[in-house]
Amino acid sequence: VKQVAQKQKITDSEGEDKDVIALARDEDDAVVQVFFVRDGKLIGREHFIMTGASDCSKAQILLDFVKQFYAGTPFVPRELMLQEEIEDIPVLEQWLTARRGSRVYIRVPRKGAKEKLVELAATNASLVLSKDRERIKREEGRTIGAVKEICALLSLPAANRMEAFDISNISGFENVGSMVVYEKGKPKRSDYRKFKIKTVAGPDDYACMKEVLTRRFTHGMEEAKELSEKKMDQEFGSFTKFPDLLLMDGGKGQVNIALEVLEELHLSIPVCGMVKDDNHRTRGLYYQNEEIEIDTRSEGFKLITRIQDEAHRFAIEYHRSLRSKDQVRSVLDGIPGVGPARRKALMRHFKSIEEIKKADAEELARVPEIPAHIAEEIYSFFHHNVVE
Repeated sequence: VKQVAQKQKITDSEGEDKDVIALARDEDDAVVQVFFVRDGKLIGREHFIMTGASDCSKAQILLDFVKQFYAGTPFVPRELMLQEEIEDIPVLEQWLTARRGSRVYIRVPRKGAKEKLVELAATNASLVLSKDRERIKREEGRTIGAVKEICALLSLPAANRMEAFDISNISGFENVGSMVVYEKGKPKRSDYRKFKIKTVAGPDDYACMKEVLTRRFTHGMEEAKELSEKKMDQEFGSFTKFPDLLLMDGGKGQVNIALEVLEELHLSIPVCGMVKDDNHRTRGLYYQNEEIEIDTRSEGFKLITRIQDEAHRFAIEYHRSLRSKDQVRSVLDGIPGVGPARRKALMRHFKSIEEIKKADAEELARVPEIPAHIAEEIYSFFHHNVVE
């Protein structure tokens, strides 16, 4: 640590401005590190990730970087110190000189303190590349790696697209369904969908799930047919893309509902249930009529839990928004003669339901949109009915 610290406390008796540029690379990517030396002192550094560098030499990457970086930066130093020789140095020096307004030199140090400085920049680039590689590896473990674990557990060839469904209600009030989509282990929020249940009145999660799945796949089949008739290749909507795996927020019962819908629609899609323990935590998977244990420390299990939580969150969020809207309507729209326009007028004037409740008929009639007989209706509603 002391050696690195000493190397970074660089001073230069020449007291000039220079940029030190070096890189590190792997098969596909490169990291270019730039040290900024001003008045002979190292004042800062910055790294840049260059992608798609598999077919380029280090010299080519450096050349491309110099062109891109100094075309956009407002300050050009007197000297560039590079890790390797690059092509067209005289042409580049001429171009940089014109941009700076005074002579610019491009050099490749071979010995002494300047070479050490270039080596330090290269070392820093390697460290950044290594850290980035580890980050990418961890991210792939959480996503693509987790999907591979699930596929291995269920003996599936692939599960690039997974869809999960959940139902939310309070004692059958405002039944809603949610559909969340994960592609390659990551949420694809543009394909999320909400369903307001139309055919189920009470708290029947199985019936609600059947309606949601039927609507989802019927819609997708209709869109696909429309595309086929128009001879169009692009996706018409998110519903046309069917999942490689269906994840149900429950065990055998929910899985059987999904299989029933798929059979009715003549579709063949693997269906997996997320089985919960007594504390409502996922303990395993239900697939092809058997419960499969899963290591709760594995990335596959963590991904399933994230998908399950996301489906639940999305359903709850939608249900909450509908419930809050309905609570406003249930109080005011239940009054004879009060529609959307008069409701807005009342809320604009009194600011809250509580203030409307407190007002007498005369105060209510002062709202221009509220006639005297409607004011009486409103007053009577709040004072002769129990409203929760």
